Amino acid sequence: MNFSEYIPFYKRNLSLAFPVIISQIGQVTVMIVDNMMVGHVGTNELAAAAFANNVFMVGMFLGMGITYGLTPIIGQSSGNEIKTASWLKNGFFSHIVIGIVLLCFLISLYFIMPFLGQTENVLRLSKSYYLWLCASFLPFLFFYSFKQFFEGIGNTKIAMYITLSANIINVFVNYVLIFGKLGMPEMGLTGAGIGTFVSRLAMPLLFTLVIIKNTQLKHYFLLAKQQSLKIKKIKEVLRVGIPIGLQLVVELLTFSLGAIMMGWLGEVPLAAHQVAIGLVAFTYMISLGVASATTIRVSHQLGKGDYYSLKKATFASTHLVMFFMFSMAIIFILFNQYLPLIFTNDPEVIAIASGLIIIASFFQIFDGLQVVMLGALRGLSDVKIPMAFAFIAYLFVGIPTSYILTFEFNVGPRGIWLGFLFGLSFAGVLFFTRFKKLISAKQ
Repeated sequence: MNFSEYIPFYKRNLSLAFPVIISQIGQVTVMIVDNMMVGHVGTNELAAAAFANNVFMVGMFLGMGITYGLTPIIGQSSGNEIKTASWLKNGFFSHIVIGIVLLCFLISLYFIMPFLGQTENVLRLSKSYYLWLCASFLPFLFFYSFKQFFEGIGNTKIAMYITLSANIINVFVNYVLIFGKLGMPEMGLTGAGIGTFVSRLAMPLLFTLVIIKNTQLKHYFLLAKQQSLKIKKIKEVLRVGIPIGLQLVVELLTFSLGAIMMGWLGEVPLAAHQVAIGLVAFTYMISLGVASATTIRVSHQLGKGDYYSLKKATFASTHLVMFFMFSMAIIFILFNQYLPLIFTNDPEVIAIASGLIIIASFFQIFDGLQVVMLGALRGLSDVKIPMAFAFIAYLFVGIPTSYILTFEFNVGPRGIWLGFLFGLSFAGVLFFTRFKKLISAKQ
C-alpha cells in the first residue's frame, strides 16, 4: 500500500473532520463535566448520574440518529439549491414530529425507572436529574437538525463554535448550582441537570442567531420556506434516518443494559462503569467526528459518481482512526490507574475502573473501525443491512456474552466489558465486509 497517495485525502478528511470532532467532543463533554463535578460530590451521585444518563440516552441517540439521515441526503443533492432547500424543510418537519414522539417516550421511561433493579439511593437521586435531561431533549434535537443540515452542505465549523460556547455555559451553571456558589443553594446532581438544560437550550438559539446574521445561510431557510411538504420526501428522510437511529440505539442499548447489569452488582461497580465509559466516550467521539466527515465525503463523491475518490476517502479515514485508537490504547494501558482520578477519589471505584479501562483499550480499536465503516455506509445511504448487523452483533453477541461471563462464570464487572469487546469486534468485521462488497459492485 502506497500511503503517499492518501495524503490529499487525509488532508481533506481532516479539514472537514476537525470541526466535527470538536463538536462531537463538546456533546460528550457535557456528560463528562457532569460526571467529573458530581463525582466529587459523592459516589452515590455519580452512580445516579450513570443510571439516569443511560436511560435517557436511549431516546437521545434514536433522535440523533434520525437527524443523521439528513446529512447524506443533503450531500448527494449539493449544488442544487432548490432541491437542497426542499430537503431542509421536509427534514426539519420530520425531526420536529419525531422529537415530540420521542419526548413522550422518554417521559414514560421515568415511570419505569423504579423497576430496573437500582438501589434506593441511586433511584432517589436520579429522578430530578432525569427530568431536567428530558426538558433538554427538544432543544438538543433542534440543534442536531441544524448541525446535520449544515454538515450536509459541507459547513462543519458553525456547530463547533456553538458547541464550545454551550460547554462554557454548562461548566459555569454546573459550578454555581452543584456546589452552591454566588449565593445559590447547593443542588448537587439536580444542579448538573439544570446546567445541561440551560446549555442545550442555548445551542439552537445560537444557531438561529447565526442564521439571521449570515445572509448566505439565511438564503437556504428563506428558500426552504417557499417549498412544500411532500410525503415522499418525508418518507425518504425517515427511511434513511430511522435505521441509523435504531442502529445507534442498539449500540447504546448494549452499554445501557451493561450499566443496568453493573447496577445489579452495586453502586461502586456502577460508578466505576461511568468513569470508564466517560473516557471511552471521549475517544469514540473523536472517531465519530472522522466518521461524520466520511459520510459527507462519500455522499458528495457518490453524487458526482466518483467511486475512486469515494473509496480512497473512506480508507483514508480508516487509517486516521486506527492510528488514533491504537495511540489511545497505549495511553489507557499505561495510565489505567491514574485516569479514574479525573472523576473520583474513591479507591474502590478506582480499582474497578482501572480494570475496565484495560479492556476498553482493546475494544475501542474495533469501535473505531465500526464507526468509520458506518459513516461510509451512511454516505451511500445504505442503512437497513447495517442496522440488522448491529442487532446481531450487539444484542445476540455482546449482551449475552456480558451476562454469561458476569453472572454465570462470576467474572464480575470485567465480564460486562468483555461482552462489549466481543460485540464491537463482530460489528466492525461485519460493517467492513459490507462496505467492501458494495464498492466492488459499483466499480
